[in-house]
Amino acid sequence: MNQLIKEIQTLKQEKNAVILAHYYVDDSIQEIADYIGDSYYLSKLATEIDADIIVFCGVSFMGESAKILNPKKVVLLPEEHADCPMAHMVNKEKIEMIRREYPDTAVVCYINSTAELKMYADVCVTSANALKIVKALPNKNIFFIPDEHLGRFIASKLPEKYFIFHDGFCHVHTSITAKKVLELKKKYPDSEILVHPECPSDVVELGNYVGSTSGIIEYATKSESKEFIICTEMGILYELQKKNPNKTFYFPSEHPICVNMKKITLEKVRDALWKEEKKVEVSDEIREAALKPLNRMLELAK
Repeated sequence: MNQLIKEIQTLKQEKNAVILAHYYVDDSIQEIADYIGDSYYLSKLATEIDADIIVFCGVSFMGESAKILNPKKVVLLPEEHADCPMAHMVNKEKIEMIRREYPDTAVVCYINSTAELKMYADVCVTSANALKIVKALPNKNIFFIPDEHLGRFIASKLPEKYFIFHDGFCHVHTSITAKKVLELKKKYPDSEILVHPECPSDVVELGNYVGSTSGIIEYATKSESKEFIICTEMGILYELQKKNPNKTFYFPSEHPICVNMKKITLEKVRDALWKEEKKVEVSDEIREAALKPLNRMLELAK
């Protein structure tokens, strides 16, 4: 293992590369990453990094977003089959139908979506900035895609707007049920419940805090509580324990794991750097169209 890490560090220096990792990847990847974060942090960071190569340890839509924002940089995805099912859960035809029915609609596209889907959106959002951005939009009608649960959470905070929802979802977060959370709360009554808004609404309602992955980490770190029930993917535990060694974290009984994020290994990171074969490619047509909602996100989130 140590030899493998040394090879990665050597290749990284030789090629002026930087390794970005999402909180949901395996601990071993987070340990060697230069930057760890949620979708918003990594999207923003990708535009500010002085490197020739970005190795993106996450699922495919993240690599695509990095490439759209950095067309002149090489973006490598160590595992090309690490995909997000939610990213494909809506199509152009559905968007066009809603636009015809509600002419004044802003199509708000969660960053967990393909580059092609982003082409048809007015603005992209992440779970960390969605509330701020949707609130800032002049449109009353909002078509929120593809995740229904995040859309409903944002809608609950903005009653002045009219939301049209899609039936997309994250299989990891929808596997977390209110029943499982309440069972843990009964077992650990002093614990605070921290929930990602991709969870179903009955789980969200139980949360002492509801927010993005980075928001959950920040809340747990600042809180005086010593025990927490964490309603999101288990990869977050690495950073939670790193920042809070004296606190205890519980997850619903069936551990929520994103199998796609876990496909990324140290060997695949090394091979991606060594061979430079798994490059993320986005056509000029798609890149130019998808760049507009991504840039609007970065502008409105300032």
